[in-house]
Amino acid sequence: MLSKLRDLLKSKNPASQPQSTPVSTVSDSPITDSLVSAPILASWDELFQQAQTLQQQGQLEQAIALYGKCVELAPERAEAYYKRANALNGLGRLELALADYDRAISLNPSYTYAFCNRGSVLERLGRRDEALASYDRALELDPKDALTHYNRGSVLKDLERFEDALASYDAAIGHNANHAESHVNRGNVLQKLWRNKAALESFERALALNPAIAEAFQGCGVCLHRLKRLEPAMAAYNKALALRPDLVAAYVCRGALFAETDFFGEAMNDYLRAAELEPEAKYYQSLAGCLTKLKRFDDAVASFDKAIELDPDGENYLFGESRISRMSLCLWDGLDEDLERIDRGVRERRPVCNPWVLASTIDSPELLRTAAEIVVEDQLEKFCVEDRRQLAEIAPTPLSRPRSDQIRVGYFSSDLRAHPVGLVTAGLFESHDRAKFDVTAFAFGPKSSDAVAARLQGAFDRCIDVRDKTNLEVVTLARELGIDIAVDLNGYTAHCRPEIFVLRAAPIQINFLGYPATMGAGFMDYLIGDGVVVPREQQRHYAEKIAYLPGCFFPFDSNYTIADRNFTREELGLPSSGFVFCSFNNSYKILPAVFDRWMRIMGRTENSVLWLQQANDAVVGNLRKEAQKRGIDGGRLIFADRMPSSGDHLARLRAADLFLDTFPYNAHSTALDFLWAGVPLLTYPGATFASRVASSLLHAVGLPELIASSPAQYEEIALGLAADPARLGELRRKLADSRAPLFDTKHYTKNLEAVYEAIYERYRSGAPPAHINEHLAT
Repeated sequence: MLSKLRDLLKSKNPASQPQSTPVSTVSDSPITDSLVSAPILASWDELFQQAQTLQQQGQLEQAIALYGKCVELAPERAEAYYKRANALNGLGRLELALADYDRAISLNPSYTYAFCNRGSVLERLGRRDEALASYDRALELDPKDALTHYNRGSVLKDLERFEDALASYDAAIGHNANHAESHVNRGNVLQKLWRNKAALESFERALALNPAIAEAFQGCGVCLHRLKRLEPAMAAYNKALALRPDLVAAYVCRGALFAETDFFGEAMNDYLRAAELEPEAKYYQSLAGCLTKLKRFDDAVASFDKAIELDPDGENYLFGESRISRMSLCLWDGLDEDLERIDRGVRERRPVCNPWVLASTIDSPELLRTAAEIVVEDQLEKFCVEDRRQLAEIAPTPLSRPRSDQIRVGYFSSDLRAHPVGLVTAGLFESHDRAKFDVTAFAFGPKSSDAVAARLQGAFDRCIDVRDKTNLEVVTLARELGIDIAVDLNGYTAHCRPEIFVLRAAPIQINFLGYPATMGAGFMDYLIGDGVVVPREQQRHYAEKIAYLPGCFFPFDSNYTIADRNFTREELGLPSSGFVFCSFNNSYKILPAVFDRWMRIMGRTENSVLWLQQANDAVVGNLRKEAQKRGIDGGRLIFADRMPSSGDHLARLRAADLFLDTFPYNAHSTALDFLWAGVPLLTYPGATFASRVASSLLHAVGLPELIASSPAQYEEIALGLAADPARLGELRRKLADSRAPLFDTKHYTKNLEAVYEAIYERYRSGAPPAHINEHLAT
């Protein structure tokens, strides 16, 4: 942030100020300089001139002492108080400075410069409303004073009265077009209003006047970054830091750009430097995020801990991010306390935990909706105000068009690659009936050249890379293409861009697959679900109307092949005999209560092992320690390495006897993998969408008996199957015989298309969104 010129450099020349009535005062500094102590017979004018000279030379203590002598000699002269106030202001003695400005004003109620500099001191004291009043009085006396308009704009900006601040900076520039700092702060306000192109122009104008303003380059970088002009943004940040190696904001913003482009090591260095210069919670939080991406998990936890130490309220979604980091390492100390704080914070409608993290920890659809609403209120709506205004000018009526033979569907995703979403949807996209549907992909997120990404490129009528387009540009493009139904495959997951849907890319917008919860706002019209994941009594916890599919909502690609290979247990590091329980869910889904159940099951099943997916060495060590605490040999936990191909991965799953699900966040695509490989899965449902997905899958394959009604029954079923090989074999045969509907991609696609058609026809009739196929809800 630029200096607001509140010190000596912005003090006014009092020569034109008239004299007024006297008031007594006492100097607050001793007279120590020989220049001050000798000339007792010197005239007031001589003393005043000597004091001004000392002040101009930066000898403020000596100047203050001489101004005190001036006050003693002529207490009726306002300019001595005013000048002493400026010197005190320069030394940061704000209360004393304020008292002298008040004395000057009492002697001369028309002292414009005193009102201006008094406002500066009040602003520094945090008394912004009083500062504003002081600036207003100065402008009544001199409406053309550019510096007062500038200072007034700074107060208004701090008060978040951005439109008023912009008017003040415009006035300052109107009276002094060459004041570079006014252009910079005007750019800062426009940036706050998300008017990025106009802000960029202001920063560029400032640099034309003074090419050495680091903050102007920093501002240019932010605007260019938001406008998706990433290389020029990086160059601007680099120039800012070349000019000012201590400019914290430039490190933070450059770090964000590095992180966005997957240069996490460079991002880490920038966030670390920012935290060293200015130890704030948000910088340690960003640093922890980079450390997580770099798999430096212990360092990430330490950085999150430092952030919480600095911000005990856990704002900016800090509590949630910190807790999921620890959960990813299976570090469970303090979990109950953290969940209580998160629960309380969300109920108080504070941004302490993002909804995706909440779904992993707390089984409450009511709380999930509140968390989503907080995201909308805290971020999305205010970020989209300016884009909405511009959109109304660019394309004011784009959301209706004549009926055609094809419904135009747009799929928006960051995961059209070797990602669970990309893997399960490839067959769906390929199977769409092109006579009835025109299908477009809008791809953003990490760039990928894997085989899945290559296949998906050809699965659509057109696949548009919108990584380098702003949200406004993406929405404008979608409207130009006449998209009827916009399908968000991200929700509030990594690399999401919900602003696209806030701006309304299409007349019908659907939340599907990637995020198993409500988006918490009216900008999403529908959520694709089924009667198990969203039973009728839970509908009130969803902002969207539910579009119910028959069977299971979860798609599957029937071309997902299993390698023709039979792994021996020994090849997989498993014992040659004994029962193999398994759970390949991500480590953050394993909560202590779930692990307790698993250990009790193993403790009562002789020669059993628990086969888990290896996330990192820390997880292996931590879970084995937790097993030991519960009386189970840590060596009975076997961790699977990553396989070179998905086909081999699926083939090895057959070595498992029974999949043990997690709660409250079930296995989703992982459950599909095991069922596709023919392995029975045991779960129990909660109240949230995320906690009921495995139950939906089991209903679809005809195995409802593997859905426990309680944690106790979950343990009983697991123990019973481990002790009854015949019953387990029967379940495997039943799964092989009845799983076909779940894995029939073409049949699934027809069901989804029927839902799209029903939604579309309802929209064309002018009816508002409503639950579709509600008779399928339980």
